[in-house]
Amino acid sequence: MSRPPLAREKVLDAFEAILVDEGERAATMDATARAAGVSKGGLLYHFASKEILEAGLIERLQTLVDADVVAMSSAADGPISYYLRSSVMENEPIDRVILATSRLAQGGNVHASEALREVRVKWADALRPYAPDGAALDLVMLVGDGLYFNNALSGGSIPGPVPRGAALDALVDLVERAVR
Repeated sequence: MSRPPLAREKVLDAFEAILVDEGERAATMDATARAAGVSKGGLLYHFASKEILEAGLIERLQTLVDADVVAMSSAADGPISYYLRSSVMENEPIDRVILATSRLAQGGNVHASEALREVRVKWADALRPYAPDGAALDLVMLVGDGLYFNNALSGGSIPGPVPRGAALDALVDLVERAVR
């Protein structure tokens, strides 16, 4: 599979960064072109409209999540451990695109909302064979959600309790024992 043109990726990176840092309203075509260091014509060459730019971001999300599911399914420490540990954000590309897509969804973008629901379904499908029942799967998914949510709280006025190191190891072990 060939790589997308560098300018196209720079535009998507800029759009993603504006969404994460400033929100959906600030993520205009002009602001994206400026942040990417391309002309408006250069941006329009790759993305003829904001809707197409948003679709490009959602496509990036789908690609990264598909790769994540493959990594989860083949993780040496198992899919549940992988899922929980990767729910502690490390500013990875998948983290940034999920946040950016969430900003679009919060702004009312139906396609972004649908894409985020699809992400959840893909993760649940990958975890389901390792959870003995629906309640166990819910536990794993909700703990992952909580870890991800609390990342957003860190650095603000409300401290986000995101376990790391030995504390994360203990949490993963506790969840894995609970779902057996």
